[in-house]
Amino acid sequence: MNDNTQTQPKIAIVTGGASGLGYAIAQKFVSSNIRTIIIGRNEQKLKEAQSAFGELCSYISFDLSNLAGIPALVEHIARDYGKIDILVNNAGINQKKSFTEVTDEDFQNIILTNVTAVFALSREVVKVMLPQEDGAIINISSMASQYGIPKVISYTASKSAIEGMTRAMAVDLSPQGIRVNCVAPGFIATDMSAKALNNDPERKNKVLSRTPMGKLGTPADVAEAVYFYATDAAKYVTGTVLPVDGGNSIGF
Repeated sequence: MNDNTQTQPKIAIVTGGASGLGYAIAQKFVSSNIRTIIIGRNEQKLKEAQSAFGELCSYISFDLSNLAGIPALVEHIARDYGKIDILVNNAGINQKKSFTEVTDEDFQNIILTNVTAVFALSREVVKVMLPQEDGAIINISSMASQYGIPKVISYTASKSAIEGMTRAMAVDLSPQGIRVNCVAPGFIATDMSAKALNNDPERKNKVLSRTPMGKLGTPADVAEAVYFYATDAAKYVTGTVLPVDGGNSIGF
């Protein structure tokens, strides 16, 4: 790395960067001298994350389901920072409901946030990356796209779409220097998952018994995979989906 790149950190956007996996990803980026803009809906959480991460982090409070506002959001970031090197599409919502109880509105809400907003944000960021002839986009999928999990039909549909979009985006954009890859986390120990599993010993046992490594992953495990894709270490890698799941997707 030359002195010029040392003095000019890369610019990254991490959606949903104030909690869970997004928080760990933003933390990894900032600690690796990447100027990171976290986007989310909860201003209080964003403020807390920003103050924890320090001066290499800034935040924007924005609801990505507001598709009409996305072009101006990206223009604002590009104007303020001069470029965008990395986009991590991490923000997403989930819903557990029996198949027949999922309303059309439920389904559309998940697709809006998890798929359409990811597409719209990526499209606008790509417009900034194209003149640079350089960029890395990392989408976040889920083991729900690898195999069937009960009561998450909308979420599963959305994450299967993300993996297909990753491949299509890679084919469209890689000739112009923009790499697109995807990380598919397995069962990761977050506050939310710990609560869910500890309240349901049978489910927890099932999760661990079909995970060859026999334990849950950590948000930092996912952050390391995202960081790999974001850097020149992955400069010949595009259109891939990397499960970070302790072998869960191949376990029996």
